[in-house]
Amino acid sequence: MTNPEILVKYLRDGLVEQEHRGFVVLADKDRSFDYVGDAEHTPFFLRSCAKPLQAALIVDWEMDKFYDMTEQEIALCCASHAGEKVHTDIAKGLLEKIGLDESYLKCGMQKPLSKTRQTEMLIDNEPVNILQNNCSGKHIMMLGLSKMKGWDLKTYDEPEHPLQVEIKNRIYELCHVTHEYPITKDGCGVPIVSMPLNNMLHGYLNLFCNPKYEKIKNAFLNNPYIIGGEDRTDTKIIQNSNGIIAKVGAGGLCIVVNTNEQEAFVVKICDCDMKAREMVVLQTMKNLKWAEIPYDKTIKTLHGDIVGEIVVSI
Repeated sequence: MTNPEILVKYLRDGLVEQEHRGFVVLADKDRSFDYVGDAEHTPFFLRSCAKPLQAALIVDWEMDKFYDMTEQEIALCCASHAGEKVHTDIAKGLLEKIGLDESYLKCGMQKPLSKTRQTEMLIDNEPVNILQNNCSGKHIMMLGLSKMKGWDLKTYDEPEHPLQVEIKNRIYELCHVTHEYPITKDGCGVPIVSMPLNNMLHGYLNLFCNPKYEKIKNAFLNNPYIIGGEDRTDTKIIQNSNGIIAKVGAGGLCIVVNTNEQEAFVVKICDCDMKAREMVVLQTMKNLKWAEIPYDKTIKTLHGDIVGEIVVSI
């Protein structure tokens, strides 16, 4: 990583206790970029920020019509959901429409991200279900697309599978990627590409500001809780703004699009701290006058005494 800037400082009684470095890149509708931190040519893995770009194939190949998908089902395919019952119910219903069961999923077992759902399961002695994986919607989408095309369902997660080749090509086209960057497997096991942050913004603006993909845009705007869930940054942003789309990704990423102004920005926190990421994103939105969503800048003891502050430098 080249020259990240200090974006967040924790000051406890005036002493710097934590620092979080990273990058912010802004893009206007003419694709003029403004950089905080020198990351113009540095590639990063898209992680879950790839999900709406991967879901472009739902529209391109008319999967939504083929399976008579609801808006909530489209949202789940783009989601890093918290594994709550509302999410798993939608996942189960979409699998049934496709004509498959959970045994086909290769996303792996994962406890729900929702702390409330984890507590409920502990009380009820309920085992973890694969549908609670935050990527289950994406994997169901991949199975549905593969079944439509008559492709092998057992290897849909492999890089050489025709679906993964098509997904990569579509992402590169949307993001204006013209040469190869590193490719690896995401946490859920499917291939994930990397690219500079400005290319990510190309992709999001080309997707969410294109009338062709209005169904994906509306799925985000109308179903913020499906996109994330309990205490998820993207859900907070969509719920408390007008026409703003947000999507988080592992590795300290968050991409935000103002669909009204056709502008966007991406935040990358180098140490992947989720709280620092959220504060930088919310402060950037406030600075741009897109929305003002409060966040707590105080550092407190367990007794509630204020002993410091969190400073966001953006």
